[in-house]
Amino acid sequence: MTDWRADKLARRLPYLQARAHILAAMRQWFADHGFVEVETPILQVAPGAEVHLAGFTTEWKTPDGIGRIRWLHSSPEFAMKKLLAGGVPQLFQFARVFRNGEGSALHHPEFTMLEWYRAGAGYRTIMEDCAALLALTGANELRWQDRTCDPRATPERLTVAEAFERHAGVDLFATIGDRGGDADALSRLSGVRKHDGDSWDDVFFRIMFDRIEPHLGVGRPTILCEYPIGMAALARAKPGDPRVAERFELYACGVELANAFGELTDPAIQRARLEADMAEKERLYGVRWPVDGDFLAALDHGLPDCAGIALGFDRLVMLATGAAHIEDVLWLPVR
Repeated sequence: MTDWRADKLARRLPYLQARAHILAAMRQWFADHGFVEVETPILQVAPGAEVHLAGFTTEWKTPDGIGRIRWLHSSPEFAMKKLLAGGVPQLFQFARVFRNGEGSALHHPEFTMLEWYRAGAGYRTIMEDCAALLALTGANELRWQDRTCDPRATPERLTVAEAFERHAGVDLFATIGDRGGDADALSRLSGVRKHDGDSWDDVFFRIMFDRIEPHLGVGRPTILCEYPIGMAALARAKPGDPRVAERFELYACGVELANAFGELTDPAIQRARLEADMAEKERLYGVRWPVDGDFLAALDHGLPDCAGIALGFDRLVMLATGAAHIEDVLWLPVR
């Protein structure tokens, strides 16, 4: 509880000063490119749409004494899309976000997410934005453990299917049928063990963690794109290949930095996906988050064709400074 003491703060100060410089450079970049910075509420009807995340909840006491359950958001995505529907064409936010049950060298329960959205643009434009922002870190190289990455190098673009073929020797789509993924087939083809009760998703993520992620973003950044459609609840299908979604993740030094979508704008499909994900969350964890009706109303009103991304700002600062732990780049960690 003494992270504010001069000796402890002095050790982190070079990282924190770099953080401030990177944040200022990125704010200027967004201003120069016609974005407006927004601030949306942390308290939300639902914290997000992620099946495997845990949230923080609180009670809002209204002046008339009625108690209403609200959640600390895990992302400002729904709120920012409402502003897109309202007519804001390009927006960004450095948002404080919250995820319960998390804590490691790369995870903290409260952290900073940089999110930005572009109306009238596709997710390939967001890929170009990522390359520009990585160069703004001012670092000669990004570093994590024994891996390095040139932030100024043109990112490699690799599909998920290509990554599974290259690093796990698996034809990923051979394990996906009309009724979903075959976990046994994915386990057998990859040689990665399937535990009792494991779903196809469980085996997929184990392969990603063990076989694929360590190779991504080494030497130069990697844009891992075209995820199976069932793993992108908020993204639209890729034209010409409905098996995959317009979703990509940005990697550097084997570390996931960002998650981006060509955004789904169809309210009926979006409602069905959110309901299905919450049913799966309830099955796995015994909890079900509300579906944000105001978000669906914004889609009904009309969300323009758009693309957006969420980037873990603290992780990027870690890699740019060579910090060994996320708490090294936080002014005061949660205790």
